[in-house]
Amino acid sequence: MQEQTKIPKHKLGRATRLATTGVQVGVNYLKYKTRKALTGNDDKTDFHEATARQTYDTFSQLKGGPLKLAQMLSMDRNLIPEQYVEEFSKAQYSAPPLTYPLVVNTFTKELGKRPNELFDTFTQKAVSGASIGQVHQAEKDGQTYAVKIQYPGIADSLKSDLAIVKPLAMRLFQLDAKSLDPYMKEVEERLLEETDYCLELERSLDLVEKSNHLPLTHFPKYFPEYSSRRILTMEWVSGVQLDTYAESDASQAKKQAVAQALWDFYHHQIHHLLLFHADPHPGNFKVDNDELWILDFGCTKSLEKKFYTDYFALMNPDIIHNDDKFSSALYALGLLLDTDDTSAVEKLITVFKESVELLSRPFLKGTFDFGDQAYFDELGAFSEKTRLDKELSNLSTSRGNAHALYLNRTYFGLYNLMGSLGAKIDAKLPDFAPVE
Repeated sequence: MQEQTKIPKHKLGRATRLATTGVQVGVNYLKYKTRKALTGNDDKTDFHEATARQTYDTFSQLKGGPLKLAQMLSMDRNLIPEQYVEEFSKAQYSAPPLTYPLVVNTFTKELGKRPNELFDTFTQKAVSGASIGQVHQAEKDGQTYAVKIQYPGIADSLKSDLAIVKPLAMRLFQLDAKSLDPYMKEVEERLLEETDYCLELERSLDLVEKSNHLPLTHFPKYFPEYSSRRILTMEWVSGVQLDTYAESDASQAKKQAVAQALWDFYHHQIHHLLLFHADPHPGNFKVDNDELWILDFGCTKSLEKKFYTDYFALMNPDIIHNDDKFSSALYALGLLLDTDDTSAVEKLITVFKESVELLSRPFLKGTFDFGDQAYFDELGAFSEKTRLDKELSNLSTSRGNAHALYLNRTYFGLYNLMGSLGAKIDAKLPDFAPVE
């Protein structure tokens, strides 16, 4: 993968890159319209494939807000066509890395020394790169480290980036501001946290302490002496990323055990700690000797007790099958509003009931087979149906608690990981969860 020698830092330069991409989108759309007029073919596949590649290329060069937005959108199939999901998913752990001189500059500013003055060895090429930073491998006195280095200027350009990228995203995905604003706000809030590696270090140490009793689940050690606001150093973890392991020739019994460990990790954090790892993509997990390692706590989310109770109450069969109780639960979560007219309420109840039934199905059977492709076909069909539903898109999407956006996406991301492992697992909610 070709390395970047610089990241555009100034607002004008970044705006110019995004504007150029906007022009490319317009050219692609003109080609689509011309072909449609000549052939009558309404298939947008070529348009979406070309535009997805060009947009991701720009976002990956800019890093930060645009690339984080791509990563988040790639985990929500309700909003964007499949071509963008596939292309944007690269943002999770394979973004183009920066060259070594830029890494040296960050070390000098943050820790006062060059990498080779702190470590015995330090890879000049990154071993992985994502939206916020890239990882290098280092060694010192027999200890191997993973050193995460933040891209320069990411925190400073965050707000201006999002203001510039919003119109492009609205045009590209035919979204209005009401649909996109929750994602823009989420990107801004999470990026402000994720760019503070001191905060990540503090959270990581806390969550590891509260989760290290879980079976088959491990966490790297952290090294504050080699860390700062823009550099985070931890123990190097061998093994393979979770998606690679899922495609390996490991036995199904071993994959099943890893999947259960991952599920139990999320189960513990969501239902016991009310604070959870909110970024379930395979680049954040490794498997070594058929055991799970959790690599990154950069994106975490806490849950208010009332929201938690209201949210999981929806999964009670007595509520979901009772229209009055179900609508009351939706009002409690802010998913239905007092300003909604009768037709809007009826429409939203129908959509939310189908959504909740799909989301809650794994919890209500004790064990659930995520290897059943029919379930994911249902999820995909529902996502596509709601994405294309013009009546639904005309209703306000600025509704509900922001926690729900994260929790829904986290669960569906977790479901996809379970599916990749073909796992049949124990998914029952804890006894204290308000589902019985």
